[in-house]
Amino acid sequence: MPVSLGERGEWPVKVKLNVPRRPRSRPKPKVHTKVTLPPHYLFLSPFSMCYRFLLPPIHRASRLSDQVSSANRKPGVHIAWTTVTYRSVALVALAIAAIFFVAMRMAFPQFTQASLEKADGVAGKLLERVAGMAPASSGVTTSQQAHFTALDGTVRVKKGNSNSWIPADYGIPLDKGDVVQTGSEGMAKVVFNDGTSYTVKQDSLIVIEENSANDQQQTNVAVAVSTGTVDLSTATYSQGSKSQVIVAGATASLAPESAAQVHNDPKADQHEILIKKGAGEVTRNGETVELANWEKVSFSGAQSHMEKAKETGPPTPIAPANMAPLFSGEATKDVEFTWTAMANAVGYRLRISRNPYFSSTLVDKRVNTAAVTVSGLGEGAYYWEVQSYDPAGKESVESEKNRFTIIAKGKESEAIELELDPFIQHGHVIEITGRTQTGARVMVNGSEVPMIASDGSFHYFTPPLPTGEAVVTVTAQTAQGGVNTQQKKIVIQ
Repeated sequence: MPVSLGERGEWPVKVKLNVPRRPRSRPKPKVHTKVTLPPHYLFLSPFSMCYRFLLPPIHRASRLSDQVSSANRKPGVHIAWTTVTYRSVALVALAIAAIFFVAMRMAFPQFTQASLEKADGVAGKLLERVAGMAPASSGVTTSQQAHFTALDGTVRVKKGNSNSWIPADYGIPLDKGDVVQTGSEGMAKVVFNDGTSYTVKQDSLIVIEENSANDQQQTNVAVAVSTGTVDLSTATYSQGSKSQVIVAGATASLAPESAAQVHNDPKADQHEILIKKGAGEVTRNGETVELANWEKVSFSGAQSHMEKAKETGPPTPIAPANMAPLFSGEATKDVEFTWTAMANAVGYRLRISRNPYFSSTLVDKRVNTAAVTVSGLGEGAYYWEVQSYDPAGKESVESEKNRFTIIAKGKESEAIELELDPFIQHGHVIEITGRTQTGARVMVNGSEVPMIASDGSFHYFTPPLPTGEAVVTVTAQTAQGGVNTQQKKIVIQ
C-alpha cells in the first residue's frame, strides 16, 4: 500500500506494519510496496542535497542486506525508493529557467534585451581574454569642464540640461552642450583644461560641442560659433588631441600654440575664419584649405568653395602693457603709447576708449610713427588698440586690446591686507581665491581680477600656464597707493 510523505519533508524510512498472522500451515506472504519519489520533490525538500549525495549508497547497502536476509524477512510492508539522476535534475532546472526567462521577456522586454546585450558583451570579452585576443585599451573618455576667467557686461549661460538662461558667474562650470551668450556690451573669456581659450565678443553666441579627455591625456575640444565674433588660442597639448571651432558648417582644426579669429554673421550670410598665429586647416563640403599666419577663408551659404586670402597683420601693442597700473601725483597724466612697426605700413590708427568694445572713443587719430604721447588722461581705466594701413588705405585687423589704469598716488604708501587660500590646479589653469582690503583692486600676473566682493574676497581663474615651474604673482592695490604683493611657485605637468 502507498505511504504518503510527511508535510515537513522528512525522507522516507522503512516502516513496519503489523498484519494479522496467518495459520502456520500457510506460506508467509511477502508484501513489498515500492514508493517512487517524484523528481520535483527535490526542489521542495530542504534536504535534497543529503538525498542526492548520501542516501543512494545507503539505499544500495540496504538492498544488499535485504537479499542476504530475505529468508528471514518477516511479514510486513516494506518501503523502497528510486534515486533521481543528475540528468533529470538538470533537465528540470533548464525547463524552469526557460519558463522564467519567457515570462520575464514578455513582462519586461527592454530589461531582458539590455541584460542579454550586457551578458553577451561580458562573455565576448571573457572569451577574448581566455583566447589571448583581448584588444589593447582604447582609452576611457571622460568629460571635462571649462571655466570663465573674465566677465564684463551682460553675459548669460544656458546649461545643456536646462531651457532657462542664468547670469554668467565665475563659479559656474561649463559642460558639453552649454551655451554662452554676450549682450551688446558684454564680453566673456572661457578657458578649457587643454589650455584653449575663447574670448567671446559682444553680441555673440557659442555652444560647447565637445570637451573631453581620455586616459592617454588626449583632449578633444570643439566649440560652435552660432553668431558674432570670437578670438581663440590654443596651448601646447599632447599628440592626438584636437581643438576645433565650427562656423556655419565649416570646421577649423587648430595646431598647438595657434590663434584665430572667427566671425559669423548669419543675417548677412558672411562667414570668416582667420589664423593670426600658428597654423590650421578648414574643412567644408569635402574641401580642405590649409591656413598659416594672417591667412583667412571666407564663404557664404550659396558658395560651394571657400575663398582664401592674405590679411595684413596688425602691430603688437607694447606700452602701456595690458592691465598695467600707472600712478600719477596730479589730476591728469601724459601717457606714451608704443607698438611694433610693420613692414609696408605707411601709417597707424590709434584708438582709446573707456570700454573694451569701443562703442565710444576718447582718442581716434592717425599717426606716421610707431609711438605717440597722449596728454590729459584722468584717473580711471582705459583700453587702447592700434591698426596699420598700407599706401592704398587698406587697414589691418585690430590689434589686441590693452587695458591700463591711472591711479592717483597718495603721499604715503602703506601695506594693505592680502590673504591667499591654497591654490587649486585644473590642468594648466590655476584657481585662486583670497581676501584683500575693501575697495582694493587685485591683479594676478598682471591681469586684473574683474570682480571683488564687498568684503574684499575674490575668485579668479588664470589663463593656461605653460608646462614646468611657474610663478603666480598676486598684487593688491588701493587708490591711496597701498600695495601688497605675494608670489607662489607652482609646477604645471
